[in-house]
Amino acid sequence: MKLKEDLNPVLLLLFQVTVWLYSVLAFLPSYLFSSVSESDAGLGSEQERAQRLKAQSVTGRPAGPYRAMGATKRLVSSLHPGVDTLDKVFEDASRRFPDRDCLGTREVVMEEDERQNNGKVFKKVILGQYRWLSYAETHKAAARFGSGLAALGQRAHTNIAIFCETRAEWVIAAQACFMQNFPLVTLYSTLGGPAITHGLNETEVSHIITSRELLETRLKFILLEVPRLQHIIVVDDTPTKWPGYPRGISVHNMATVQELGTKLENVSRGRKQPMPSDIAVIMYTSGSTGVPKGVMISHSNIIAGITGMAERIPNLGENDTYIGYLPLAHVLELSAELVCVAHGCRIGYSSPQTLADQSTKIKKGSKGDTSVLQPTLMAAVPEIMDRIYKNVMTKVEEMSSAQRTLFTLAYNYKLEQLSQGRSTPLCDNLVFKKVRSLLGGKTRVLLSGGAPLSAATQRFMNVCFCCPVGQGYGLTETCGAGTISEMWDYSTGRVGGPLICSEIKLKDWVEGGYHSTDTPNPQGEILIGGPNVTMGYYKNEAKNQDFFVDDNGQRWFCTGDIGEVHPDGCLKIIDRKKDLVKLQAGEYVSLGKVEAMLKNCPLIDNICAYANSEEMYVIGFVVPNQKHLLSLAEQYCIRGSWEELCNNAAMEGVVLQVITEAALSAQLERFEIPRKIRLSPDPWTPETGLVTDAFKLKRQQLKSKYQDDIERMYGGK
Repeated sequence: MKLKEDLNPVLLLLFQVTVWLYSVLAFLPSYLFSSVSESDAGLGSEQERAQRLKAQSVTGRPAGPYRAMGATKRLVSSLHPGVDTLDKVFEDASRRFPDRDCLGTREVVMEEDERQNNGKVFKKVILGQYRWLSYAETHKAAARFGSGLAALGQRAHTNIAIFCETRAEWVIAAQACFMQNFPLVTLYSTLGGPAITHGLNETEVSHIITSRELLETRLKFILLEVPRLQHIIVVDDTPTKWPGYPRGISVHNMATVQELGTKLENVSRGRKQPMPSDIAVIMYTSGSTGVPKGVMISHSNIIAGITGMAERIPNLGENDTYIGYLPLAHVLELSAELVCVAHGCRIGYSSPQTLADQSTKIKKGSKGDTSVLQPTLMAAVPEIMDRIYKNVMTKVEEMSSAQRTLFTLAYNYKLEQLSQGRSTPLCDNLVFKKVRSLLGGKTRVLLSGGAPLSAATQRFMNVCFCCPVGQGYGLTETCGAGTISEMWDYSTGRVGGPLICSEIKLKDWVEGGYHSTDTPNPQGEILIGGPNVTMGYYKNEAKNQDFFVDDNGQRWFCTGDIGEVHPDGCLKIIDRKKDLVKLQAGEYVSLGKVEAMLKNCPLIDNICAYANSEEMYVIGFVVPNQKHLLSLAEQYCIRGSWEELCNNAAMEGVVLQVITEAALSAQLERFEIPRKIRLSPDPWTPETGLVTDAFKLKRQQLKSKYQDDIERMYGGK
């Protein structure tokens, strides 16, 4: 989607002449040379590679199953022969890259409280350089920790939990558990007390690994509700003594447990190595539809998943740097980091609060993590990319007329060049260099997952960050693996073809009107099969009906998502069974589709569409963008504090008008457009319990929060 042009003809001509001259003098020779090189290698141009067949139905039927062109005969399940468990993956990496930097953490130089104008106090930090553990040092630390846990009574095939933020110690602890064959129960650090209690009691853990902050702010208050818990291991170095905890519970520091693991009697005890079919992780989902479910993931499941993912990242190797900041309890982040470990990349840790120079916890004038680390690889959920997109476009609106003109010309020019498979070094260096520096300036691959990414945001990231965005599709139940778009495929709205570890079928959903015989493209519920499909839900047979085994012994998972397969074998997600609501008049509304279309509106930071079958129309709960709402209020002479504006009926009416115009521009049907809305003064964060860690909406919780507003908007029924 091009940016709107309102340009001075002289500036337009000057820009076009400059670009033409540069192309002739610099770009054309390199382009011809690279074309010859690609032809010699048999690769074809980027445009040719983007247009080639990605997958095909191995039966010839429109329902599939569809497999990647490189796996039509057999799905691929491992990276290297004999490396069939996760402990072997790390041992193999530490043998091949012993002195290579593995895990990096920034040192905290200074912390201080900063009082805001509204009286609120925020903690700000100044961070130093990254300090690194090599692959050999990381392997040794994990081995010692695993031996120490065994000395504390943890046994093979017995569950152990980790409830911790994303950091180097999380990975060391996980590798220790993989080595010792301790099934690792992962819990999001933002889960509430009841969800944590449920996960710990269901898995019957006696040992848990956590951080000082989470112990003191979350875990401490539910200890009496987890009767089997005996040992708490804190990954922080201080304090070393923990008085005041219930009788029968011992608190240890990670360093103390590692020291215990170095004692001769514990080292000589040996370890029970895992089998590929053993459970590696019991990963609790974020609970977007109710109580979190524990997904049982074997060593072979994870290895198959990361094998498929790695194949889609070109030239992956030890020269790459990955920035880890998404929750490691989420399958996307865990898989991405294991892919990096298997290929000798270095992983530097961050958090959403310290990611960039402008992040909330970074003291003004100091550097955020991306500026210091300069990652080449990065994973992100669409919510984060949408924020970057809106923030940059707001800055563009504030530019002078000449600057805005240059940006718009360069943006539209590059968009056109990308569609033809060409690079734009002049625009990249002169116009987009500053935007690209927001992520460190060296990012070469962005991987998006967790939810659909809007076309506008994907195009923006392609253009302004000068790198491809690989949009993927997968679930915890499939180890995050399913599809990923190829890096030279710049089409939008699609999630690529099946990975080499998995295959896809389409199952007719008659009620929703989706059939594999639909034209021009077959449609239906997406079923994912392959060695990456997990073992099912822990102690939850009722939910395991979504899994099945076919006549060939292959496991499949019914995703509940609706997709269509394009002629080149790429998948597009078009609906979700649980998000489809039939209105009173018989029209079907896809709530997810409505939300995805409207989130591109600059006035909207977040939106939840709501409808039920007893009503005639859709309503919505909206988190407005503060800057745009205040500007709109000033334009319409509506006064008041932020909370007062969000509770103002006139303000609601003005916002609804803007949303309606955006919906019509996005070509939504009239019955899909929210007829009434409720503005929320507070953002929806994982801490509020209204969205998951991947920022997916928790519809049930949102419905409960806004129940009074629902009744008001539906006329008090």
